[in-house]
Amino acid sequence: MGGCVLQRSSKFLVQFLHLTGPFWNAENKALSRSLTLSLIGLTVAQIAVSVIITEWSAHLFDALDQHDMSKLWTQVGAILLIFVANIGITVTHLKVKRRLQLEWRAWLTEKMLGQWMHKGRHYLVTHIPGKHDNPDGRIAEDIRIATEYAVDLFHTLLYCVLLLISFTEILWSLSGTVTLDLLFVQVPIHGHLVWLALIYAATASTLGWLIGRPLIKATDNRQTVEANFRFGLVKARENSMAIALIHGEPHEKQHFQTLFADIVAAWHDQTKAWEKIMLFSSGYSVLTMAFPILVSAPRYILGSITLGALMQSAQAFQHTVSALSWPVDNMGKVAEWRASVERVLGLSQGLIQLEREIAKPDPHRIQIQKGSDSVLRFRDLCIARLDSIVCIANLNEEVRGGERILIGGNAFSGNKLFKAIAGLWPWGEGVIELPDDEPLMFMPPRPYLPTGTLRDSICYPASGTAVKQDDLEAALLLAGLPELIEPLDKFDDWAKSLEREQQQRLGMVRLLLHKPKWILMQEAFDSLDPDGELAMINLIFERLPNSALLTITKQPNIQALHQRQITLC
Repeated sequence: MGGCVLQRSSKFLVQFLHLTGPFWNAENKALSRSLTLSLIGLTVAQIAVSVIITEWSAHLFDALDQHDMSKLWTQVGAILLIFVANIGITVTHLKVKRRLQLEWRAWLTEKMLGQWMHKGRHYLVTHIPGKHDNPDGRIAEDIRIATEYAVDLFHTLLYCVLLLISFTEILWSLSGTVTLDLLFVQVPIHGHLVWLALIYAATASTLGWLIGRPLIKATDNRQTVEANFRFGLVKARENSMAIALIHGEPHEKQHFQTLFADIVAAWHDQTKAWEKIMLFSSGYSVLTMAFPILVSAPRYILGSITLGALMQSAQAFQHTVSALSWPVDNMGKVAEWRASVERVLGLSQGLIQLEREIAKPDPHRIQIQKGSDSVLRFRDLCIARLDSIVCIANLNEEVRGGERILIGGNAFSGNKLFKAIAGLWPWGEGVIELPDDEPLMFMPPRPYLPTGTLRDSICYPASGTAVKQDDLEAALLLAGLPELIEPLDKFDDWAKSLEREQQQRLGMVRLLLHKPKWILMQEAFDSLDPDGELAMINLIFERLPNSALLTITKQPNIQALHQRQITLC
């Protein structure tokens, strides 16, 4: 059992270092390395202060025991110097540590965002198996915990190791030799306080680890259900109009109550795990404070050591036990850190698996190629659903520049065809040959309008400054949106503040501004009345006469305007 746990822990650490380790060899490696070395140096300085304080404590209690006023004033001056040095070291350490945490988080966030937001990977990864749900929470929250807690845990572990090395030597020298009388034989024990500290801390750590193991699973479960609850709220916010129109509020509230009930259950599980740890640690902390003084008190009463040596022994014992108790003291943080790291690793591994799926030569993957002429070709194209059922079989067609093609038949299959052309649906086989270096523009039923100024939202993904004011106003007038000229520089969430018809007309504005050579339109004006939709199509023909148009629509009067039809089963 222990070997399996150790093996899993080793594998986990290797995966974590493989994901995050390149931070120290990245472009900004000089800064990251200098911050790390500074953090180590300042941790050593913190240990030095702790050692000096124990020495000062011994001298102070000796001065008190001897009723020596001059030595007392000497210790007062010494503590002032220690006070100033400790403040400087502590504040500098905090600044360096937080800067390292921020730099590491920024680097890992940029890395994960680059992998996730790359050529539709954010969409494709949702269709492969694995633990990579709620990527927003994994990137925003779990990366923060993974990096911040890693620095915290590294610092405390290093601090405890150095503390152990420093105070074990001090404790050994203060322990002297104690003779254990076993009736017929006397056994001298050198450094007895060190051995007591080791036995005491080992026993406590073992018990604490066994008691606290359920916390790891409870913490992981709680983070998962918290992320599910956040995702549900965000999804409802993004679809608030649709929910309001069909009066779906009771269903949504019931759904939220179910999600929150999962949080309550996870909270109680975590509380039970914490309760066991707190019962143990509260008693452990009190005993740690009293135990070293009680053990050393007989030697002081017998006159073997001074009062200063007694207090220094107690402090050295406490520091040694504190260092050895790192696993117990940091069990909760380790559990939360590991849960977050595993969630980040889940997303990273999902994206890596996706890249391998796309890159490997698989006959059951659609191949996207660039052609040498202005033709969109489908060669032996088969498109399959995720359950491997074929929805488009043996499609062999050519669409030439400027043609107007109606995609008829099954609308679901048409949607999959458009996704395959965009490289967002690789499941199937055959070849899609794209026209050489000619831009394609997809017009879905609802155009994406990011939060920001209306100008930037219309021109997306280009910058609003790249479009002339006159061209923008002319396009708005042609699309029937004169009321949106005035608020062009207003900041808003336009996907919520504009009516669906206005949003679809803005899709036309975006089309007129970008002037693509190829247009793939899927019910892009279905909220308009038949005359309005017809007007939009005629506007495309008038303003973009040389652009090819592939259309999915249910309007018979629109279907008749196309030159030919590709019927999908």
